[in-house]
Amino acid sequence: MTRPDDDEQHIEASRAPLIDHLIELRQRLIWSLLAFVVAFIGSYFVAAYIYEFLTHPLAVALGPGRRMIYTALYDVFFTYIKVAAFSALCISFPIVASQIYMFVAPGLYRNERQAFLPFLIATPVLFVLGAALVYYGLMPVMIHFFLGFETSGGQGSLPIQLEARVTEYLDLVMTFIFAFGLSFQLPVLLTLLGRVGIITSDMLKQSRRYAIVGVFVVAAVLTPPDVISQFALAIPLLLLYEASIWSVRLIEKQRAEDAKRAESAV
Repeated sequence: MTRPDDDEQHIEASRAPLIDHLIELRQRLIWSLLAFVVAFIGSYFVAAYIYEFLTHPLAVALGPGRRMIYTALYDVFFTYIKVAAFSALCISFPIVASQIYMFVAPGLYRNERQAFLPFLIATPVLFVLGAALVYYGLMPVMIHFFLGFETSGGQGSLPIQLEARVTEYLDLVMTFIFAFGLSFQLPVLLTLLGRVGIITSDMLKQSRRYAIVGVFVVAAVLTPPDVISQFALAIPLLLLYEASIWSVRLIEKQRAEDAKRAESAV
């Protein structure tokens, strides 16, 4: 077991003048920026394949013989730029997060550094789960819902048919992926708040009814106006909220055990 004196000595040894911290921060920012730039350049060369992946749900729903359009000469170019930037953010995020961790780690106790690592791993995993839910679950349902408003027309009336703009569709998909990915960070946020003592498991249980209402409000805002899509986001978020209560309770039990061991050692 690590003694508090050892932790204090470690933190004292890691202290540095302000200029050294600023130099290290600059280095971390440079590595993060380089990771994003390299990922962006690589993503741009395969942007057509990323575009094909993101538009696959719409292509399946529309079937053969349909198309997407662009109405400005530069639309496709900037679409590929956005797609490459979106891909670069996703690819470089673990590197950026690790650089942030390495910058703040010297100021943490050893047990705090060990406790922080699971959150560093859980963040991208939960983001991918949220992105997968919106891509494989919500997007097909949403597309079929809105395509239901197409009409074939008839004598004396014009048909209504979707002519989707490339930029508008991809902006919608990427916004949903980011929104769902960030929404799935709920247990990470609540568990961190529980670890620093801002919230407790009892507070989360007592606020459950308000959390349910808030989750459905968020689902109504982020999803199309159909019940299936709203429940597709609300149910996982409610499950993650319950998982957060369980996680905070485990932290409280561990904290109580550590306090007992400290008292017995004295």
